[in-house]
Amino acid sequence: MTAKAGRSRRRPVKTTGTLPPEGSAAALDRSHPLPVRQWPITMVLGLVAAGLGITWFGDFKYGLLTVGGAVLIGAVLRLVLPEVGMLAVRSRFTDVTVLAFLGGAIVLLTLIAQPDPWLRLSVLDNIGQFIGRQRH
Repeated sequence: MTAKAGRSRRRPVKTTGTLPPEGSAAALDRSHPLPVRQWPITMVLGLVAAGLGITWFGDFKYGLLTVGGAVLIGAVLRLVLPEVGMLAVRSRFTDVTVLAFLGGAIVLLTLIAQPDPWLRLSVLDNIGQFIGRQRH
């Protein structure tokens, strides 16, 4: 062991600080109010709220497609904009990957939702046999 005298190679017990994620600065300067400075997350949350409203008061498929589309828009914004403010949580790669996966999953599950799915996947036609249901 070549540790210097008086210095331990152990990890610190308490974290002394962390760096903010890349691109986490506000999208606009301080001369604008907070929701405007943070317009990427404001837009995504507004679209998600609209989608949830559509789901609650209207057709659930249109509402959930709006929610999934909003999350996918968040992924695109995180990918292409240099500064996205509070939309940046982890590294750019992680944020884009997670947002794209979740948005895509919401859209796909909405498209195959019963009754009357808009997208039919042949692999799902016999899925009931795997859980013990009889074929009709």
